[in-house]
Amino acid sequence: MKLEDNEGHGGAETSSRKRTASESKIDESPTDRKRSKDGERDKKEETELKHKSKHSSSKHPRKPLQEPKITSSGGLKAVSENDHADVKTKSVAMDASLPSEKNTIDLNNNISAKHTESDERKVTKTELQEVDLFAPIEHSDMERSDKKSKKTGDSQKDNKHKHKSKSSKKGHHGTDERNPEQRKVGEISANSSDGNSKKRKSKDSCETDVLPTGDSKKETAIKKENAKKEREKKDRSGKDTKTTDEKKRKNKPEGKEESKKKKKDGDDGKTKKGGKKEGEDSTWKWWEEGNSNNGNKWTTLEHKGPLFPPEYEPLPNNVSFFYNGNPVKLTLPAEEVATFYAKMLDHEYTTKSSFQENFFTDWREEMSVEEREQIKKLSKCDFTHINKYFLDKSEEKKAMTKEQKQVLKEENNKLTEEYGFCELDGHREKIGNFRVEPPGLFRGRGEHPKMGKLKKRIQPEEITINCSKGSNIPVAPKGHRWRKVQHDNTVTWLASWVENVQGNFKYVMLNPSSKLKGEKDWQKYEVARKLKLKVETIRRLYREDWKNREMKTRQRGVALYFIDKLALRAGNEKEESETADTVGCCSLRVEHITLHQEKGGQEFMVEFDFLGKDSIRYYNEVPVEGRVFKNLKLFMENKEPEDDLFDRINTTYLNKHLNQSMPGLTAKVFRTFNASTTLQEQLNKLTTADMSLEEKLLSYNRANRAVAILCNHQRAAPKTFEKSMQNLQDKVAQKQQQLDVARKELKDAKKEHKRGGTERTRKLVEKKEAVVKRLEEQLKKLQLQMTDREENKVIALGTSKLNYLDPRISVAWCRKFNVPIEKIYNKTQRDKFAWAIDMTEEDFQF
Repeated sequence: MKLEDNEGHGGAETSSRKRTASESKIDESPTDRKRSKDGERDKKEETELKHKSKHSSSKHPRKPLQEPKITSSGGLKAVSENDHADVKTKSVAMDASLPSEKNTIDLNNNISAKHTESDERKVTKTELQEVDLFAPIEHSDMERSDKKSKKTGDSQKDNKHKHKSKSSKKGHHGTDERNPEQRKVGEISANSSDGNSKKRKSKDSCETDVLPTGDSKKETAIKKENAKKEREKKDRSGKDTKTTDEKKRKNKPEGKEESKKKKKDGDDGKTKKGGKKEGEDSTWKWWEEGNSNNGNKWTTLEHKGPLFPPEYEPLPNNVSFFYNGNPVKLTLPAEEVATFYAKMLDHEYTTKSSFQENFFTDWREEMSVEEREQIKKLSKCDFTHINKYFLDKSEEKKAMTKEQKQVLKEENNKLTEEYGFCELDGHREKIGNFRVEPPGLFRGRGEHPKMGKLKKRIQPEEITINCSKGSNIPVAPKGHRWRKVQHDNTVTWLASWVENVQGNFKYVMLNPSSKLKGEKDWQKYEVARKLKLKVETIRRLYREDWKNREMKTRQRGVALYFIDKLALRAGNEKEESETADTVGCCSLRVEHITLHQEKGGQEFMVEFDFLGKDSIRYYNEVPVEGRVFKNLKLFMENKEPEDDLFDRINTTYLNKHLNQSMPGLTAKVFRTFNASTTLQEQLNKLTTADMSLEEKLLSYNRANRAVAILCNHQRAAPKTFEKSMQNLQDKVAQKQQQLDVARKELKDAKKEHKRGGTERTRKLVEKKEAVVKRLEEQLKKLQLQMTDREENKVIALGTSKLNYLDPRISVAWCRKFNVPIEKIYNKTQRDKFAWAIDMTEEDFQF
């Protein structure tokens, strides 16, 4: 196969055959082709062509043209049936680019030609891939842009050079490196396709792709113009906001302007703990990726390990411990434990006998032999000097300048940056508790029997590290090593150890806003939603159990009734005297309930009184169904007060039975289900669209409060409650006085306007009315705040909001009633429930 030397990249070899009249028409000069834009000349030529084509098709069947093809690189290749080619470059280019009406025979009379043409393409397929005849014009618009973005360095310069030649082919100004004959052909084809594209239809898709048409030029030009307008619009909007901000600053007093500047200057350098600026959206939308239920929690996990607390700093020589009035120099281990107790002297715990006994026992174990012989009674120990030393240090810290506090903050941020994040499946995730708990004294909740015991310092030799294979294993502190390094991707913890007081495992886990925690929450609420579909069947079954002949089945039915209707916790088995005496449903004792055949005008009353989780007292009087009341009497027969009420069942048995009713169902799911259902019902009942924002928030808190009462989420009244309530009452009284004065002034203004109505008096009345309206709104807002605070005095709303209420209910309610989500969830909580905020619409119902 040969290429003509004088053709360069503009020519191609074609098959040797006779040319039809319609094809020879294409070989006209460029000036003749330009004249074809004239309407009358076009009509004459079309009629002549049709007439000639009929005669030529009947006498000499037309052989198919060998079509140029697009190569894998975007260029065109063609091959002739014979080696010699007597057709010029421009005729081939024109033949490939012009639409078919003027250069082809009627398609109805040319079916056989197309079959022949397809056969020839198959035969010459390999040959066509060998020659690249149009290398400089090889790319379409999209390919050209992709190639341009990929190339760098010297290749970028070459690409710019090629781009100029391509743009000249499309009619743009630029240097065209093709030979003059090829350039003319390109100009002719572009002009002709511009003028006649509406009239013609293309013969084949390959022909239309050879050279860009006028339409494609217009489209690209329009796209560029639109993109330019968008950029200009953004620039203008940015300038507008700047100018408006400047105007506002000019109108404000200088003092306010300076204070705001200072705030802005302080915020400028702020970055998130993740290392990105606050404006940047670095949220990993894992909920859009789907969930793989293969049991693996992660694929890759890398972290720096936990951060250990600093070593103990000895007390200065002028601070002493006194025993029986005499100063005693303690050894470092004994001195460190003594400081733990000294720091808590002002706390209620140090007044409890069990706390004192446990502390003194463990403290003596840290003493030397001489110290044990000398210090025998806690009552003779004087920790006041040590206590004063730490109080002074605390005051010094409070009195630090902003610059000193900033230095400490930056140091803390560096530690958080290093230890507070991990790489999970290629994403940077925040770690929740990356610091190992420092040594101290165990407090516990309620009357815990182990309060006051020493929590010893955790050493690296006690810690197990969990990370992925092939990752950088955390480096242990100098002179130490890890207990174990494992690669278990079926668990979610990063490090673990066993604490010495209760023998429980402690874990370093990811932050609540992480993927692993979010997936767990999402799954929990989805299981609770599924229970909604089966709860009536489960209720029917446990009601049938009340009549069962087997005592174990009856106890199971009554226990499920309490868990369902009263949202009681299931209760866990514990070793006696090791933990506080807290119970749940399955661990209730006979002494925890009292039966009343009739009380307060209601039949079958049951009185509950016991310590629940965290030693919070649960007291409730509830009416129950007659058969439940009868069964409770039966369960209590011949039992002592300390005997178990449900002596035939336990939590494990109960959960196993529930899981058979519905996969994933446990007693805790009932609690989540009832809490979320109660919130949904209360919000639907208490909220209307015409409420003010403060009234809507009060309705939400009341709905949340109903859930907290159901789940027994109580708290002690805050120490500052009385003071804060008194401040609110003072504000209400002050606002009421202002309102009374404003109403009197409005009344006087109306009288004056009535006597002699002028424009001045009318404006005065309007002004006074606006003042009264504003003060009324402010007074109402304060009164609602006071009501809300009073109702929340001993109720903990946060526990149920974060752990038992499906966040999608709250998000949907906010969107439906135009309440800012920030009013319901703070920044940390919004991060935790980012999955719910992103996916929930206003029509969501639990």
